[in-house]
Amino acid sequence: MIIDIDDKLLSSDLLTECFCCDYEYCGGVCCVHGDSGAPLDEKETEIIKKNLTEILPYMKPEGRNAIEQQGVAVIDNEGDMVTPLINGEECAFSIYDENANCFCSIERAYTDKKIDFRKPVSCHLYPIRVRKNSGTTMLNYDRWSICECARNKGKNKRIFVYEFLKEAIIRCFGNEFYTKLEDIDKLIKTKKHS
Repeated sequence: MIIDIDDKLLSSDLLTECFCCDYEYCGGVCCVHGDSGAPLDEKETEIIKKNLTEILPYMKPEGRNAIEQQGVAVIDNEGDMVTPLINGEECAFSIYDENANCFCSIERAYTDKKIDFRKPVSCHLYPIRVRKNSGTTMLNYDRWSICECARNKGKNKRIFVYEFLKEAIIRCFGNEFYTKLEDIDKLIKTKKHS
């Protein structure tokens, strides 16, 4: 089922599928695997460029080299602007702690109040993927095999995709949009049980 809110089309999976990142289990592997970097828009690319001096100290040498050689954004095989990768694998902005857990150097700079940009919207919203087609914004749930632990944790805690991503959804689309999403969810669940 497709849901229409404020001219945005949403997959009903956002309301019916469970999801809750299980970082202790996966260690942030989503920043390491994949065939492309994190999707960026032009505004985010400019923000990262503007804040690069503050972000660079958090990055590992391989990431800094990738940025030096490729810039803060590249065009991938599908024609999308994305973060560059280190040797075609992990995101250039990825860093690790002593337990080999992956973190984002952009988000670390934000957490330390060095910059006011948290991280790319595509990372913050994951597993929601936003696509634009002929002026229409579409929000879809992206099922990735490496996130099986997040689906299991979400089921155990009864947390749905949109609930887990409340902060990110509000950041991108506003409080009113999220409230409408909650209202539709209540309506669907009321109809289901009546």
